[in-house]
Amino acid sequence: MRKKYIVRLTVKERDELEALIKKGKASAYRIRHAHILLKVDAEGPNWTDEQTAQAFACHANTVRQMRQRFVEEGWEAALQRKKQANPSRSRLLDGEKEARLIAISRSQPPAGHNRWTLCMLADKLVELRVVNSISDQTVRRTLKKTNSNPICENVG
Repeated sequence: MRKKYIVRLTVKERDELEALIKKGKASAYRIRHAHILLKVDAEGPNWTDEQTAQAFACHANTVRQMRQRFVEEGWEAALQRKKQANPSRSRLLDGEKEARLIAISRSQPPAGHNRWTLCMLADKLVELRVVNSISDQTVRRTLKKTNSNPICENVG
């Protein structure tokens, strides 16, 4: 099969990819992508997509897509995972809803309670019709992400 996208690495790119592999401190997929780019280099081994896919335990389409990303976007983009154009799930809490959650968590807890619990915050969001339903773990992740977790303050 004729290759549509030809990878031609410069000496600098080849050295940086080899350094990435030797160091071994990058994530596994980055190291594998570096190996793949080095093997499909037209100035180097010039392996076929099928040979490369078999050697690195991936699909030939992965190799083809890496070639394409390298040619169109550069070698750094080829090392990264491709971002989803349309995420499979939309975010439950956007910026405005996150702000409401944080405001509620900073407010006075209900009578008879010293502090908000994750379940109480989730129930309050549903009660105020901010969302139709939400789990306490989504509330936890959101508060953790925004470093606004008053629930864990002064525990102990």
